[in-house]
Amino acid sequence: MKEKIHPDYHKITVVMTDGSSFETRSTWGKEGASLRLDIDPKTHPAWTGVRQTLDRGGRVQRFKDRFGVGAGTKSSGAKPEAAPKKK
Repeated sequence: MKEKIHPDYHKITVVMTDGSSFETRSTWGKEGASLRLDIDPKTHPAWTGVRQTLDRGGRVQRFKDRFGVGAGTKSSGAKPEAAPKKK
C-alpha cells in the first residue's frame, strides 16, 4: 500500500436525536469529535413506519382560491384546443 494517501481513521462519538450516543470509527472530523444527527433510524418515517400527516385539504383549497379553480368553473389561462376540421 502507498504511504500517506489514506484518510485519518479515528474514533468519534455519534449523538442520536434522542440524546443517546455511541462511539465508532470514522474519517469524519477529528479524533474525539461529536457528530450530532438531525435524522436517525429512531425518528425517520422510513424506519419507524409512522407517516407524518400534512394538511393537504388546506393546500388544495388555497390553490383553488388563488387560481379560480372550483366546481363549475374552468381554470383561467388555459384555452381548449380547436378540433381538426373534417374535409
